[in-house]
Amino acid sequence: MNSDLVNILEFNEEGYKPLVDFGSWRVAFLRYIDELIPENIHRLERHVETDEVFVLLAGEAVLFFGEGEEEIETFTSLEMEPGKLYNVRKNAWHCCVLSRDATILLVENRDTGKENTDYIPLEPAHREHLIKISGMTIKDWEK
Repeated sequence: MNSDLVNILEFNEEGYKPLVDFGSWRVAFLRYIDELIPENIHRLERHVETDEVFVLLAGEAVLFFGEGEEEIETFTSLEMEPGKLYNVRKNAWHCCVLSRDATILLVENRDTGKENTDYIPLEPAHREHLIKISGMTIKDWEK
């Protein structure tokens, strides 16, 4: 197929991979990576300039959210459903746990990165909740 008409891209490795950057936006895949094992998650992040869109294409995933400004006051989880679009709003504290076979399509601003992302450590009680909920909802992350 003529590449002037269409680019066909794929990513079958572990981790995060931007696939298309155009204008002010980026499309990427997020796949399982050891950093996303529940025991390895020690913080939440928030993007201060943009929303971020998540779409679960395969496998299982759980989004976790923290409410509060300087500290997490409320910590909740949301089991993702395949094919649904989850628009994580600007300034929303969040993280994600994926099964080993999971693929998430991400859409975000092209310049989203460490320079416009804040991080906050998880309190021990929140980490325990994350580990417990992940174990109950994601069956194969530990395989």
